[in-house]
Amino acid sequence: MTRISWDQYFMAQSHLLALRSTCTRLMVGATIVRDKRIIAGGYNGSISGGEHCIDDGCYVEDNHCIRTIHAEVNALLQCAKFGVPTAGAEIYVTHFPCLNCAKSIIQSGIKKVYYAKDYKNHPYAMQLFEEAGVHVEYVELEEMVLDTKSSDKLSFTASLLSKLEQAGVDGEEIKKLTEQANKLYTSTS
Repeated sequence: MTRISWDQYFMAQSHLLALRSTCTRLMVGATIVRDKRIIAGGYNGSISGGEHCIDDGCYVEDNHCIRTIHAEVNALLQCAKFGVPTAGAEIYVTHFPCLNCAKSIIQSGIKKVYYAKDYKNHPYAMQLFEEAGVHVEYVELEEMVLDTKSSDKLSFTASLLSKLEQAGVDGEEIKKLTEQANKLYTSTS
């Protein structure tokens, strides 16, 4: 078995954190890392003890939910709450940070931002990251690395397609099934 890369490991942590999100509009997770060690994590949701979007709906003003604290800010606040320095750290986020989160990341001293999905990427956020010397990199989560049976599934699917072809199923139908299988196995929803 091959070990997953550090980038995939930390991005997977962010996706796992996103599953705790209480926002009904977008589930986001963030993991702050220093020296290959997780120092904090956060997901988007309401203040501790407050009403949650999943219970009471989003509180939207100007097309933005103002009830929600973003994942990146929650992770940064966790560091502040427990006295964990963020200078020189890295952050892995499921989605490209919004402008306010970008500014918070820069102010915290984080030097690298890794994100898995483009999401309303603001050009000024990119400009600020560049001016501050913050490295920004797209790192898609390869979901199949999390599935310990992915190679078995791929082999089984290839075997089935081969047997269908040997059984005389129409070549166009085989092609469609192969394309459908490829989409299924490479989906990054």
